[in-house]
Amino acid sequence: MAPGVLNETNTAAAMPTGEEGAIGMAAIGVALWKYVMRYAPHTPTYFNRDRFVLSNGHTCIFQYAFLHLTGYQAMTFDQLKSYHSTRTDALCPGHPEIEHEGVEVTTGPLGQGIANAVGLAMASKHLAATFNRPGFDVVSNHTWCMVGDACLQEGVGMEAISLAGHFRLNNLTVIYDNNQITCDGSVDMTNTENINDKMRACGWRVLDIEDGCYDIAGIVDVLEQSKRSTDKPTFINVRTVIGLGSKVEGTAVAHGAAFGADDVAAQKRAYGFDPDAHFVVGEAVRGFFADLPAKGEKHVEEWEALVGRYAEAHPDLAGRFRKRVRGDLDGWEELIPKSFPEKATASRASSGLVFNPIAKELDSFMVGTADLSPSVNMIWPGKVDFQNPDLRTSCGIDGNYGGRYIHYGVREHAMCAISNGLAAFSPGTIVPVTSSFFMFYLYAAPAVRMGALMRLQAIHHATHDSIGMGEDGPTHQPIELAALYRAMPNLLYIRPGDSEETAGAWSAALAARETPTIVSTSRHALPQLFPHTRRDGVLKGAYVLQENPAATLTLIGVGAELSHAVGVAEKLKTEHGVEARVVSFPCQRLFDAQPLAYKRDILRRHTMPAVVLEPYAPNGWERYADAAVCVTRFGHSLPGTAAYAYFGFDVGTLTKRVLGYLEKIKGDELLRGEFVEI
Repeated sequence: MAPGVLNETNTAAAMPTGEEGAIGMAAIGVALWKYVMRYAPHTPTYFNRDRFVLSNGHTCIFQYAFLHLTGYQAMTFDQLKSYHSTRTDALCPGHPEIEHEGVEVTTGPLGQGIANAVGLAMASKHLAATFNRPGFDVVSNHTWCMVGDACLQEGVGMEAISLAGHFRLNNLTVIYDNNQITCDGSVDMTNTENINDKMRACGWRVLDIEDGCYDIAGIVDVLEQSKRSTDKPTFINVRTVIGLGSKVEGTAVAHGAAFGADDVAAQKRAYGFDPDAHFVVGEAVRGFFADLPAKGEKHVEEWEALVGRYAEAHPDLAGRFRKRVRGDLDGWEELIPKSFPEKATASRASSGLVFNPIAKELDSFMVGTADLSPSVNMIWPGKVDFQNPDLRTSCGIDGNYGGRYIHYGVREHAMCAISNGLAAFSPGTIVPVTSSFFMFYLYAAPAVRMGALMRLQAIHHATHDSIGMGEDGPTHQPIELAALYRAMPNLLYIRPGDSEETAGAWSAALAARETPTIVSTSRHALPQLFPHTRRDGVLKGAYVLQENPAATLTLIGVGAELSHAVGVAEKLKTEHGVEARVVSFPCQRLFDAQPLAYKRDILRRHTMPAVVLEPYAPNGWERYADAAVCVTRFGHSLPGTAAYAYFGFDVGTLTKRVLGYLEKIKGDELLRGEFVEI
């Protein structure tokens, strides 16, 4: 490919930014798509295809060009020309997006892609260990990931790289586009480490290519070597030149600035092309890639034939495999307990009561934690760890690649980004579940957001979710985090108030096949409010917990503080003659999806004020309530009950604060039209 040949803005004055790196990477692309990767352009969802991730997603035109040249039918030449255009139907957005053929995951925020690639490789390892039998390697694909200098600087990338080396994912190859340039300048402004030694120390095999811009044969050779690795992932350090052939090659200017029409024309002349011709792909180039669709269909036919023979030799196993490929989760509803112990129970423990029987019986779930197994209650009887089978740990907790419980270590960000890769391998084949303290999902927020953006079903169990978690203090008490996750598009943030509501939260999460969920639970024991609590009510986001025809006030209770609302309603009635109704409100997004008539009937704000009780920042509740008893400062280190008392979240103080609000609106009716923090 000649620089600028596919460039729409030649007719203007510039080459779009992002393409400059793709020029230096062109030889890598030829080696991968023409000679090494196994894929099927006309059957892009072929299950056993190799997975390719462009972690340095700003070079997306690299991927788009090869998708077009190799025959992906959606990536027409007309579509290819849509790059950086005003077209809203473009398949060439500014970073690759999972919705488009040939794109496995959405990338852009640097480091996310490499972490996703680790998840994709783990998915292959797990499925192969579970289903392959001698002579029947029904899962045998390889994962390829392109990274740039910046992906190796991002913390999440290095977290994932460390874990991949530990797991010895020999089915993963990372190709480093080493041009030593970032936006600000040369990489040695900020990094002078020996990256090859660093990767070796992380347990990777390292291979080198000195001439990454032209040595296609050498690149093919090391790529093939990486496929034969028996015990380590492979890191290929490919030296390239950014902006190759331009006036600014090898400089930071090439990273972010357009070349200009004269420079593009000069590059075309240097390669023997007509500088005045635009949108040209020569017949020789098309002929070079022409055999790839047929080659891909042969891969598909051979794999389907293999699966057919596999079904004859191992019918029961093949039935399970086909069920997994379909993403079939049938049966989880029957596995949720119909009732729970009446004693006070932490909702983190309730989560285990609800989900662990499902995880035990349905092998679609891969469950992990960021070094908090004793706290998150996600271990089921007989669980086996996902682990390098040759590893023998000092603590005796070993496993194999067929295991479904993942110890991520203290790597919350990588945990959630890797879970996106597990989910993206083939939607529904693996449903990843992560777990940690809710506060630490702040570390993981970029990956949770990417999962929502990609419409992946990943479930995050976030425990210790309030000031009630106590002595660890303000560093661990998530005052503001719920507002972030409630605002995040295509994400369910659910705070259940007892075991029955926890059953509803998990039901919502398991039914949300294109949406990630955070199930937010308590460290401390909560009163069980059944039969007032209803799992089907959780599915609607909010419901009336206690109706009262005489009510002049609605109290909204949420999650771990739901029982506080019940207590305040009782105290208002018995000691002050104020009649209140109580609404449980575990999930704003599910409530927003309900019909308007339902929402009006639940809140009844047109007839009485509504006050929400939640020791979080109040942001967002103004849409549903007239006032909030909330917390707008960081927490405090005290035992749970003492922390509630310190912040005025004991029932007695809450009652006084609600009464004070009612007195205020008697004297100032305009307050009913304003949101008041009390």
